[in-house]
Amino acid sequence: MVPMLMGIAPFGIVCGVSALTAGASVWETLAMSLIIFSGAAQIAATQLIADGAPLAVIVLTCFVLSLRFLMYSAALAPHLRSLDSRWRNVLAFLLTDQAFAATIRRFRESKDLRGNVSYFLGSGALLWITWAVTTVVGRLLGSVIPASWELDFVVPLCFIALLAPLLRDRVSVVVFAVAAIAVVGLDALPMRLSLICAGLIAIVCGVVAERLRSGTRRG
Repeated sequence: MVPMLMGIAPFGIVCGVSALTAGASVWETLAMSLIIFSGAAQIAATQLIADGAPLAVIVLTCFVLSLRFLMYSAALAPHLRSLDSRWRNVLAFLLTDQAFAATIRRFRESKDLRGNVSYFLGSGALLWITWAVTTVVGRLLGSVIPASWELDFVVPLCFIALLAPLLRDRVSVVVFAVAAIAVVGLDALPMRLSLICAGLIAIVCGVVAERLRSGTRRG
C-alpha cells in the first residue's frame, strides 16, 4: 500500500488546504475526513460551504460525485456475498478508489475469502487513518504553503497512479479510452454527471468487448 499512500498523502494535504480556505477549524476538518472519507466529495463540500451553498445542495453534490462507488460495489458484490451483513457494512464504509484498486485484483486472483477480506479491511483502515492525518496536516500548514506550488495537480496524478496497473489487456484499454473520450465529450452536463455517464458507457463497451473477445477465442 506504500505507493498508494504516497499518492493519497498530497491529495489529503490539498483537501486540508481547501478546508482552511473554507474557514473550517482543525476539528471540523478532521471530522469531515473521518465521516465523508472521499477526496472528491470533501473538496466539493468545502468549496460549497465557502460559497454559502444550502445544505441540500452540498449533500446532493456529494451524492452525485460518489455514484461511482455503485460500480465498485457491483464489482465486489459477488466476492463478498457470503459475508455477514455487518462486515459488508464496515467494508462499504472503507471502500475508496484506492481500496478498490488494491483489492479487486486480489479477489480475482485468489479464492481465499478470509485473507482477501482481511486485506481489504487493513488496506481501507490504513487509507482512512492516512487520509485523516494528512488532511489535518494540510489544514495546519495551509497558511504557510505558497500558492505558487499549485498542489492541485497531485489530484489527477493520484488517480492516474491507480489506473495504470489495471491496464493489462485490450479490454481494459478500450474501457479506459471510451471513458476518457466520453467524459470530455459530456463535460457540459451539470453536476459532474459526465463522470457517471462516461463510466456507464465504458462499462457497456467493456462488456461488448469482452464478449467479442470470448467469441473470438471460441472460434
